Amino acid sequence: MRALKQLVRFGWEQALSCLFPVVIFSSLALTQIIPFPFLPRYDWLLFICLLMQWGMVRSGLETRDELKVITLFHLIGLALELFKVHMGSWSYPGEGYSKVLGVPLYSGFMYASVASYLCQAWRRLKVELIQWPPFPVVVPLAAAIYLNFFTHHYWVDIRWWLSGIVMIVFLKSWVTYEVGGIRYRMPLALSFVLIGFFIWIAENIATFFGAWEYPNQTDAWSIVHLGKVSSWLLLVIVSFLIVATLKRVKGKSSVRAGTSHYS
Repeated sequence: MRALKQLVRFGWEQALSCLFPVVIFSSLALTQIIPFPFLPRYDWLLFICLLMQWGMVRSGLETRDELKVITLFHLIGLALELFKVHMGSWSYPGEGYSKVLGVPLYSGFMYASVASYLCQAWRRLKVELIQWPPFPVVVPLAAAIYLNFFTHHYWVDIRWWLSGIVMIVFLKSWVTYEVGGIRYRMPLALSFVLIGFFIWIAENIATFFGAWEYPNQTDAWSIVHLGKVSSWLLLVIVSFLIVATLKRVKGKSSVRAGTSHYS
């Protein structure tokens, strides 16, 4: 019975952490089923995402520091979208006033929603990291993973090498989290895989509702290739490394400020 209660608590905290992604998926479904007036669908989605972002900050569900992280992810995701659409990896066939070079601006919020989830879960579950690798290792690794999304179109795809390096670098790293006053822990590499897998499931839902379209989905929707899990796994790793690095920098700044205040 206690285990069930803990599972329910964990599920509730996860659900609260996923509020932004849930709004995005609900909006995708709603705008697909019901034609909204006056503006194209992509523009309505952008408006809903902006309104949701404003509401979360205004209500205190998201802090201003978290907003900065989410904005960074929006820009990172938008840059990737512009490149991938240009290369023909996927497309946004619908019309929209807010499309830039074939990419609707709302698409950046889908990446930002991953950052929102990480920030929310980090705070709600009181996440702590054990044996986190040094800064000079983490930053170049995150940069190499992100750059490979671009360079593999012109050079060798080294995602599997990068995945192997990640496993080695984080072999002894653990993430701990708190549910109902009890702390649990999980290998960090396993958390990467789990988040990446669930994002792949979310991607299938998103493409079903026409968020974007892969070349093999032009005539009719089909399940996203399982190999895409590796792409989301690497993207999750980049997201987690950025959030973790910023959290640690912020934490050290807070400690220094506290020390100077009491000295």
